[in-house]
Amino acid sequence: MIRIGILGYGNLGRGIEAAITHNADMELVAVFTRRNPETVKIMTEGVKVYSVDCIADFVEKIDVMILCGGSATDLPAQTKEYVKYFNVVDSFDTHANIPAHFAAVNEAAQASGKIGIISVGWDPGMFSLNRLYANCILPDGNDYTFWGKGVSQGHSDAIRRIEGVQDAKQYTIPVESALESVRNGENPQLTTRQKHERECFVVAKEGADLAKIENEIKTMPNYFADYNTTVHFISQEELNEKHSKMAHGGFVFRTGTTGMNNENKHVIEYRLTLDSNPEFTASVLVAYARAAYKMSGEGMKGCKTVFDIAPAYLSPLSGDEIRAHLL
Repeated sequence: MIRIGILGYGNLGRGIEAAITHNADMELVAVFTRRNPETVKIMTEGVKVYSVDCIADFVEKIDVMILCGGSATDLPAQTKEYVKYFNVVDSFDTHANIPAHFAAVNEAAQASGKIGIISVGWDPGMFSLNRLYANCILPDGNDYTFWGKGVSQGHSDAIRRIEGVQDAKQYTIPVESALESVRNGENPQLTTRQKHERECFVVAKEGADLAKIENEIKTMPNYFADYNTTVHFISQEELNEKHSKMAHGGFVFRTGTTGMNNENKHVIEYRLTLDSNPEFTASVLVAYARAAYKMSGEGMKGCKTVFDIAPAYLSPLSGDEIRAHLL
């Protein structure tokens, strides 16, 4: 059995816990939290919640620690710290900062002899793989990625960290005309702003400066500055009633040509439609936890991304079974 630990028990942590129940070769050993452990109730009987201060006591008891913090401030510190003790998997999703995050985690993982798999999920993650595969297949072409409509956990988390914000949900919405132009093979040249809109529903704390919050959202680099962004201030009751779902999804396209004279056109499309963003992301993380376990068992170390990991490492099936049933 692959022994799993969870650090952080929000939407993603709960999704990890549920995903483990669908993987017969895994067991949940412990959940760690920065909150008072007595206030955190989990679903798995017989498994305890511990303070994060106790995490080093589990070095010999956990094979892979899945880190469920946010990309804004948690994971840049946590992943490079905990890979000193455990094989780890995270869902770091600030695309512009992935190279720096990789370098920091790799330095720590090489020193500790552990595996650290970063930026796992559906984007980055499954979408990243499809972009790479499609680029290799159609070297002469164009890439397009659309997200939504759906709730972005990372962007919502970034808003919640702004001073004066009590709660928030952010929706990423594809611009429909741009989406159809790509699907029709028109190969449009699209700016970031032309592909997506961002819509934010924010609950402000009493007495907070709403204009300041709105400005901080709209000018936030890597998250909102390059998009047409709309901010709505609403009550906590309205947010709970109308924006409690966590659906998401999106599309990856590669358009290209083949033939001696580029006479044949092709469109590769990969699509995800997700009822629960955190539960799907958690399922991807759990599969890559298996890969971390296998790779560590083979003596590998260092930081890895989805590009570095063969698909067979994700599966509980043997090589013979994979070849017989999936190839």
